[in-house]
Amino acid sequence: MTHKSKSLKFTATPEHGEVSAILDRSETARSLMVLGHGSGSNMHVPLIASLSDALVKVGVATFRYEFPYSEGEDFVPHSDIDTDEPEVLIATVRRAVETAAAEAADLPLFAGGHSLSGQMTSVANSQSPLPMVRGIILLSFPLKGDMERATHFSKASNPMLFLQGTQDKLADVEQIKNVIDSIGTRATLRLVESANHVFKIPDKEDAAVVQELARSVADWTDSLI
Repeated sequence: MTHKSKSLKFTATPEHGEVSAILDRSETARSLMVLGHGSGSNMHVPLIASLSDALVKVGVATFRYEFPYSEGEDFVPHSDIDTDEPEVLIATVRRAVETAAAEAADLPLFAGGHSLSGQMTSVANSQSPLPMVRGIILLSFPLKGDMERATHFSKASNPMLFLQGTQDKLADVEQIKNVIDSIGTRATLRLVESANHVFKIPDKEDAAVVQELARSVADWTDSLI
């Protein structure tokens, strides 16, 4: 299987300028996922890079990208650096989706990401549907205590896939289940037993967990194509 990787840039907002992205795909790709990173990471951290590789191997091309704050020279993964304002994050998501659609116009389009980026993708889509996006994929949606983060789901019409670790300290599984129930048939929940917020499981190889995540995404996207 031939794996092609293309580095590029796109304008996040006129004020914040360009950010970097990587399009990874194989010649047998069946769909494309716009894959964002979590608040304390970037597109190169092990979870995002390894998930991108695993997705490509199961037929899901990826378009992973930076936000203006994670593109900055001073950014250090897993540090306490502030993220961009929500409107900047949402604008970047929209431009990432538009750029990905143009770069791989032959592939059915899905969008989402880990934690913060999954949240911002779903918010963006609820405000105004993301063009050509067939479904939203949320990995480790950060919901614990304050249900305000979930109110926007009632406004979205796209199918949604939630991938959630049962030992995620930034999310309450029961609250996630309640949200899924309120959304109805548009939402699918797949729990990853014993996984934390970054899908690490004690005594289990990270690669095996990531492969399971990729397979879940591929099965779900295939069902919607």
